Amino acid sequence: MLSSKRNISSDSCATRFDKPANSEAFIDPNTAKSLTLAQETATTRSILYPAHSFKAFFLALSASCAILVWLLAECVPAIEWQTVVSSPAFALVKDAVPAPSVTASPSSILEVFQVYQPVLTPTGLVDETVLEDGSENAATVAQTVAPGRCETLLMEHSFGFSYGIPFVGNYTPPKCKFNRVSMNFTVTSKGRQFDRLALMYFGDTEVWRTSTAEPTANGIRWEYIKDMSEYLYFWNSPQTIIFDLGNLIDDTYTGAFNTTLSATFFTSQDTVDPASMIIPVSARKGASNAASVFTLPAENATNTVAFPRNAIRAVFSVSACGQATEEFWWSNVLQSDVSTFVPVVGTLYGYSPFREVQVLIDGQLAGVHWPFPVIFTGGVVPGLWRPIVGIDAFDLREHEIDITPWLPVLSDGREHTFEIRVVGIVDDGKSGGSLSESVGSSWLVTGKIFVWLDSDSKSITTGKAPTTHLPQPTISLSQSLIQNSTGANETLVYTTDVKRSISISSQVTTQNKTFLSTWTQSLSVTNYGKFIAFGAVQQNNHTTTGLDQSAGGTSYKSSYMYPLYANSSYIVQPSGNFTIEADLMLGLDLSFQGKPVFPTGLQPFAQLPRTASFVSGFSGTSLSTRQNGTAFYFGAPSVGVSSGFGSTAQEFAFRGVDASGAVVDKELYYRNVEAVNSTVVRDFESLVGSEVRSYEVPVKNTGKPQFVKGIVSPKAAIGRGAGAPEQLLVQGGGT
Repeated sequence: MLSSKRNISSDSCATRFDKPANSEAFIDPNTAKSLTLAQETATTRSILYPAHSFKAFFLALSASCAILVWLLAECVPAIEWQTVVSSPAFALVKDAVPAPSVTASPSSILEVFQVYQPVLTPTGLVDETVLEDGSENAATVAQTVAPGRCETLLMEHSFGFSYGIPFVGNYTPPKCKFNRVSMNFTVTSKGRQFDRLALMYFGDTEVWRTSTAEPTANGIRWEYIKDMSEYLYFWNSPQTIIFDLGNLIDDTYTGAFNTTLSATFFTSQDTVDPASMIIPVSARKGASNAASVFTLPAENATNTVAFPRNAIRAVFSVSACGQATEEFWWSNVLQSDVSTFVPVVGTLYGYSPFREVQVLIDGQLAGVHWPFPVIFTGGVVPGLWRPIVGIDAFDLREHEIDITPWLPVLSDGREHTFEIRVVGIVDDGKSGGSLSESVGSSWLVTGKIFVWLDSDSKSITTGKAPTTHLPQPTISLSQSLIQNSTGANETLVYTTDVKRSISISSQVTTQNKTFLSTWTQSLSVTNYGKFIAFGAVQQNNHTTTGLDQSAGGTSYKSSYMYPLYANSSYIVQPSGNFTIEADLMLGLDLSFQGKPVFPTGLQPFAQLPRTASFVSGFSGTSLSTRQNGTAFYFGAPSVGVSSGFGSTAQEFAFRGVDASGAVVDKELYYRNVEAVNSTVVRDFESLVGSEVRSYEVPVKNTGKPQFVKGIVSPKAAIGRGAGAPEQLLVQGGGT
């Protein structure tokens, strides 16, 4: 077992981080002199900064030597280590396709992975885990026995020049009996390529949103296992599968994504209560074998729906993420400040670092989603995400909004409109602001309505129209601009604080009962932003918190916190060479009570003999994870090559909880992993308090930098500076 393995407190979802008061940043667009960014500590913020003093010093030293290393590569010694592997408490069963070793040699394929809790399959609990040779691979960490299973290949396809050309295939239900479905997505890629977004549909309905890792010259591989049991409505009948992964190939960007997608069907005692039907809210282009995503603000994301009259529960699920100029929305400035640093970094992206995804029924607000700041594998500094990708990068979460209070209106036999909007803030240049009519380009959105029906198809749900309490959000802004002696804008500090509460309730009468259905949301966002060095150095401390609750019908409660700290510098030398350096912390705290639509992660533990007895007493789950990373990127446009370093650690804890206090909360899964320059140097994993595997590499140095052909656009990586944002390649996407 590794020493000092834990940082996440078992008593609280939040983790405290300590950060030095000052961090060094070397930049001056005119004289390339050294500057210091004085980081202000705000005691009212909900998180403190992560400690990276040693890593920041080491990577700054690496940055200053980058060109010398390039010319004298042999002066940098290779990695030397000793491997320490402890005996596992569980017998691991390797996946049928074992991955090559990550650390076997510099030319080996890189196994990329997302840290997440185990998923239930017919063989047991499967997780991406460290193996004896230090490689990462999907493996069964605890065995169970399923009565029977069958497998179906859904897709085997290479996405090369695939912009506007999604994969289209036919799905036929298997002949075996099943009440659970797990899906395996395995990808390989080699060469050079941007990260790409991918959306999977059953006809018009989006059922999964993922993204790719950026490949290397020697190649990468990743495997993601996902529980798809909430879509039994689709799995039980023939479907058209549309998988849209837009990609471009040219002389520089050569990497295709070779994919295999399969589904495994089986039965388990812990059954799912599937929706009776699922209604898409999308562009509805499935009949033309096309993707059905809406692109905002270019399009109007509205559908007219004829709702069933005998519904007893309805939940709207919204899928949304920013791309192109909206990829780093959390680092945007107030609209009045977008032109502050044009001479150095160009026009900044605006509408504030606040985004709200709205769901409207017949033009009335039914609920909101304040998005999680997903950072894709090309984001900020690419070296941060090899081989550990950003939180949720391989599985973008959807947000649930209970619309059961609207059933008396929706069940009246008429057609009703459902609309998705994305808004930011337009400020007055001082301390006030209001929700904007639009945002930048682009947000990709779809929705779907999970509907549970009364057993009597002739029954009609009735009741009263919902009573709504929908005050405008409270918006508090500040901004301060400092100029140098010549009148040039040098420093900008801005804050954004937004609070909102929503309450919607109605009396609903179904065939079997009458109840008061209530949906409430309470949300808060705080963002502290600071630019120095004429816009070249930026700091953001961003936190979203929320509490969603449904009562009266099917009980559901979700609380969440998304802390993010990013400090990035963009340095341009007179020669045109540039560097990007970043210090980043990204976190996710998420808890569920009751019955959400999507799996909570508790279901697999109900199948283990050693955990089934106490898991049955849990009323919910709690997930808490933090990523801390530091990375450096050097680009030489004159010779068309680049290099980089990176180090990222992640701690992940998943617990079963009982709100009543009758059952003691218990940690079910824990992982603490760290990677330096594409090499896993430390990995500890435990299941229900017992060690599954531990692995450690005492690294003496971080090896040679990898110089590759091609240059990342600073605008695409950090949202400011030279170049253009990453091109939007999802089918149907506007510009």
